[in-house]
Amino acid sequence: MGTIPSETIEQIAAANDIVEVIGSYFPLKRAGTNFKALCPFHQEKTPSFMVSPSRQTFHCFGCGAGGSVFRFVVDYEHVDFPTAVRKLAARAGITVVEKSGGRGAGDEERQRELRQRLLKLHAEAAQWFHEHLIKREVGKAAREYLGSRGITVEIAKRWQLGYAPDEWDAFGSWARARGYDVRDLIASGLVKVKDESENPPDQSGAGIKPQRSYDRFRGRIIFSICNDVGEVIAFSGRLLQDKEGAAKYLNSPETALFRKGSVLFGLDKSKRTLIEADCAVVCEGQLDLISLFESGITNVVAPQGTAFTEAQARILKRFVNEVVLCFDADAAGQKAAERSLDALLQNDLIVRVAEMPTGEDPDSLVRREGKTAFEKRIADARDFFDYWIERETANVDLNSLSAKMEVARTLAETVSRVHDLVMRGEVISKISARLAVSASAFAALVPKQVRKGPSEVTTERRQQLVPPNDIALLCILALRSEEAHQFLRAQSWREVLSQLPSTYFLERILESEVRPNDSASLSAFLATLEPEEEDIISGWLHLKTPPNSVAVPWLRLRQSALRRQLDIAKDRLRLPELSTGDVINLQKQILDLQEQLHELSQPAGAADN
Repeated sequence: MGTIPSETIEQIAAANDIVEVIGSYFPLKRAGTNFKALCPFHQEKTPSFMVSPSRQTFHCFGCGAGGSVFRFVVDYEHVDFPTAVRKLAARAGITVVEKSGGRGAGDEERQRELRQRLLKLHAEAAQWFHEHLIKREVGKAAREYLGSRGITVEIAKRWQLGYAPDEWDAFGSWARARGYDVRDLIASGLVKVKDESENPPDQSGAGIKPQRSYDRFRGRIIFSICNDVGEVIAFSGRLLQDKEGAAKYLNSPETALFRKGSVLFGLDKSKRTLIEADCAVVCEGQLDLISLFESGITNVVAPQGTAFTEAQARILKRFVNEVVLCFDADAAGQKAAERSLDALLQNDLIVRVAEMPTGEDPDSLVRREGKTAFEKRIADARDFFDYWIERETANVDLNSLSAKMEVARTLAETVSRVHDLVMRGEVISKISARLAVSASAFAALVPKQVRKGPSEVTTERRQQLVPPNDIALLCILALRSEEAHQFLRAQSWREVLSQLPSTYFLERILESEVRPNDSASLSAFLATLEPEEEDIISGWLHLKTPPNSVAVPWLRLRQSALRRQLDIAKDRLRLPELSTGDVINLQKQILDLQEQLHELSQPAGAADN
């Protein structure tokens, strides 16, 4: 893999103020010279999550998480470090050029280049489809249909809606004329190849002839699907009129840009409101979402399918703690709500259901009733478990023991996915009351599932890493003060630290080129550490600067190193079968070490006085 140069990381860190970055995810409140919030990485009632503008670091004094702006994006977005760097680079308009890392670097570079080509292609395709909807005669029927659904030209522009002409190769011909290679058109999913199921092309696209390719989207209204930063990464096409044997909706296939189960439609526009509302209104289709958003209900998202995936629920949990499902009232909508439950509960989301009247969907309701009435539906949405228990037991003869046991086991299986103990207790009480059995008897049916919490190995590792007081103090001073850092670097620190345990952090700091007075340099240094190491150092950086002079703890450290050497020499002197020469050399070494300790004790004593 390629590596991102440290100077690039420093540049990106300098261009991304950590307060602005974290503040774009959730609100921060000023607390003196710092900012605070409820920690996003664990549940708490009193804010212990602190952000330092001067150090450009964050630290939670509750769970111990902390580090630079890069670490925040890694943990909050659930992405790897290079992805976090690129996100922050894009935010600041900085180009990331990676150094080649040997074998495999070429493939990685080719993938990155392909991704850039596909992003450019999708952006231009969205514009092409849009022009056919808005400006071309061929899009007239689509314009009229959208108009009947309350979608104006202005709304169509905001959402990059388009129309794909009902022609065999209209888009493909246009794209090839623009200079796009047919292999990239295939890779984008916008173009298909004849008989590709019988004789699929290889991944290189070798042998593909333009006359064998044709447009995937034909005669459909086009919805642009964007990632969370607003880049078009895929499309969804809706038929104007139902055709026998044709799917009403057709989506882009999975590509280098698009993973259907990891994208939420509308998130790029709604994420700010999601954070403010701490609640996501979830609907099934793109038109439902657009209608709600344009009516003023903007904390909305839609999965790319009929139910939430684990990845989509995990993304949503970054922004909200509660979800209101607004799926259609038909059987498919009810099944979608139930299938979404597992993924949502796995991420500790509170789930409610706003039931739609038969024959209605969010789009038709909000256009007929208006924003205020629909907001009341959301406010009055039932707890999912009330809705679900009622549905599961509606057609069950609870006087039949076998029928009661069957439904109890079904309900218990779902309850096992509720991790929050308070919520689980409430659900068990509701179910036991509905089934007329004791709560303890029903609870005994619930399969035990142990939730993965913070790694015990990581906790032990943190405890092992934390150094004793003097070493920790020197670490803090070396990271806070340029003068202290230069003083320590001027000492024989390698020789001294080699004699002592728990010096890992101090060695890493002194080996690095970190500049304590430069927050970007500090962020680049933190980026070289393991997560648990970054947690510890970020905690130190958020403590008050110790008043101690660096010379005092360094002197004590030198004395500790000499005493350790002295103890080792004395222990060796007690070994049997030493030669006369060995004994004499050890005695000389002991005398020399004692003399050094005596010399060091004078300034140390004076300093202590």
